[in-house]
Amino acid sequence: MNILGISALYHDSAVALVSNGNIIAAAQEERFTRVKHDQRFPVYAIEYCLKAGNLDKNNIDIVVFYDNPLYTLDRYMKNIAMAGKDAQDVINRSFDSMFSDKLWVNKKIETILGEDPHRKFLVCEHHISHAASAFYPSPYEKAVILTLDGVGEWATTTIGVGDRENIIIKEEMSFPHSLGLLYSAFTYFCGFKVNSGDYKFMGLAPYGEPVYEELIREKILDIKQDGSFRINMEYFDYQYGRAMTNHKFAELFGGARREPESEITKREMDIAASAQKVVEDIILRMVKHAKDAYGDEIDNLVMAGGVALNCVANGKIKNSGIFKNLWIQPAAGDAGGSLGCALYAAYRYAGIKRKIHPIDAQQGSYLGPVYSTEEIEQYCMANHYPYHKFENRNLYKKIAGELVKGKVIGLFHGKMEFGPRALGNRSIIADPRSEEMQVKLNQKIKFRESFRPFAPSVLREDVSEYFELDRDSPYMLLVENVVEGRRRDVAVQEDLKKYNGNMLEIVKKKRSDIPAVTHVDYSARIQTVREEINPYYYGVIKAFKELTGYSVVVNTSFNVRGEPIVCTPQDAYGCFMRTDMDVLVLENCILLKEEQPEWIETDDWRKRYTLD
Repeated sequence: MNILGISALYHDSAVALVSNGNIIAAAQEERFTRVKHDQRFPVYAIEYCLKAGNLDKNNIDIVVFYDNPLYTLDRYMKNIAMAGKDAQDVINRSFDSMFSDKLWVNKKIETILGEDPHRKFLVCEHHISHAASAFYPSPYEKAVILTLDGVGEWATTTIGVGDRENIIIKEEMSFPHSLGLLYSAFTYFCGFKVNSGDYKFMGLAPYGEPVYEELIREKILDIKQDGSFRINMEYFDYQYGRAMTNHKFAELFGGARREPESEITKREMDIAASAQKVVEDIILRMVKHAKDAYGDEIDNLVMAGGVALNCVANGKIKNSGIFKNLWIQPAAGDAGGSLGCALYAAYRYAGIKRKIHPIDAQQGSYLGPVYSTEEIEQYCMANHYPYHKFENRNLYKKIAGELVKGKVIGLFHGKMEFGPRALGNRSIIADPRSEEMQVKLNQKIKFRESFRPFAPSVLREDVSEYFELDRDSPYMLLVENVVEGRRRDVAVQEDLKKYNGNMLEIVKKKRSDIPAVTHVDYSARIQTVREEINPYYYGVIKAFKELTGYSVVVNTSFNVRGEPIVCTPQDAYGCFMRTDMDVLVLENCILLKEEQPEWIETDDWRKRYTLD
């Protein structure tokens, strides 16, 4: 039973292939088209999944779409009715896509896969897709399920219960009252891009003070004890299809929205700190309510939806102890809906029995394209790129040695990650002990804001030596503090005054003995690495430990600002040559920057690359 799950036409289009309940492949369309957050129908991702499963289009038994277009149309029409004479922007923004692509998604699928009278086409409600993506791959027979995002058809938040193959949604909140849209509104007002700037906004929060928290609670939100809330829509324009916030919102926060790319002021830092604190409070109330209402005999919580990528809040959930166990879908946003709807069809429609894996069924989220060393060598030789080939043990030592020299390394091996996080297979890695590394990576490699923190990858067995964490965090979705003994005193607010708000000077300060992965509040977004899940990446970190005594490396995604994570050797080489990266590792081949031919910028290298 081969099932293709599809997420498309909103943002982060993706495809997942599930065969007899097993996850075979999953990938976002952006990785192939090189258009960040690509929302177009995922033609290339479908092609990849079929190839990964050794299938042709006639082998697909069921195709599932992760959203119910008719329910979405219901919200769209009622939103227009609510807006009345002020509805023109809503109509202009979404009319064509609503009545062409989305309502006839089954016809679009037929143009790609062809007509097949034996193939079933199904739709799955948006938050059911999220819930399924969180519960079914988790290692739990039973779990309480929390989904939070911008909006699906109507739902913005749901609480449900999963039991073996069954999922039952118990409660939900509806548009326009949305934690995801609220967070996006603050992100937008502080000058960052909605859907891609939320991480920046979260990373900005530790620089600020929550001075606006009471104002938000008093004017914008009515928060109930169970975490449900109502938004005062007088301050927002997203329900009219316009900007996220309006002039009343600007007046409330002392002036106009920050212009993108302009200087970040203390106001934006304080807004970020305030919004983050309120969001954490709401989520913790929801989790407590979910436990009280449905978790009498259930110790497990699973989460999905874009808000579940707020790893600071996730750390607070873990530390609250409300639930004993927590598992979060690494592709928690809309992309993961493709996996959720496919799994839901497998277990609830096709009648397949669920297999529960002791770690999880996500396979490290390594579900994308892979290239062999032989294919890599073919690519390098065809393009006359000098390289050095190593066997694994010597390869790991060589990579570790380059890290010790202060080199920045692009690491490309194994299957590409599914979801927004690079987890060691499409990563840029560096020495965490360097005081200059955070600034160097941000400014010369990633071409992004200097204040943004970097994540550590640490050997699972050593995580408690560095961080206040005693469990797995394989998907970089938990934030915890560096252990106290490794910290150095840093007074953020005093330094902001001293340096007149210049965050770069604060970033340069040594906050711990692993400063490159320590945020200004001593926190870190941690990835634990197990040998049985990723022996290659584990081998690299272990070799670094043998040389330095430190079993931690910096891990950031292999891309530059505004571009998706690299997918092919061609993507990796182009990113390597267009930045100040020092070394490129392609499987067992090492390429040194100084040995490469002169890079001539053309559009040819951006064209979609295959080895076929």
